[in-house]
Amino acid sequence: MRYSLLFAIAILFFTACKKDKYTTAPQIVFKSFNPAEGSTYNRVDDQPVMVLEITDAEGDLGNISATEISKVYIKNTLTNKEDSIDFPDLRSVSKSNFKANIEIGLFSVMGGRSLPFNQRPYQDTLHFEVYVKDFAKNKSNVILTDKPFIYYTLP
Repeated sequence: MRYSLLFAIAILFFTACKKDKYTTAPQIVFKSFNPAEGSTYNRVDDQPVMVLEITDAEGDLGNISATEISKVYIKNTLTNKEDSIDFPDLRSVSKSNFKANIEIGLFSVMGGRSLPFNQRPYQDTLHFEVYVKDFAKNKSNVILTDKPFIYYTLP
């Protein structure tokens, strides 16, 4: 009986301890592409976007000044095109245990392989590598998009 009570207390102790949902380094999760394809005819105004969910314990994300800017870093794994995008000013919504969905325009990193003109139209499946850095330069987890983005090279 005594061992049963100790065992029950030990189980209660271990189930009561849970991992924090928010960490000092930002955490990102890929959500979707909208739309899931693009082409050589895409303009900045109608560019596809990637949707990510981001969480951060301190909420130190955004754009406060020229020296305090957090960024999203994105890389097209097919072409190795890279870009960094500044967060907007988030002071009005950024707080501890910050969680939000963010949309990232893909115009600057889109593009498939360069091909001779006679091989068009052509379709490439693109994947992107993404991470975030906050004000304290804490780097988030690096994700590789798990859903493909289809890019059409048109004549």
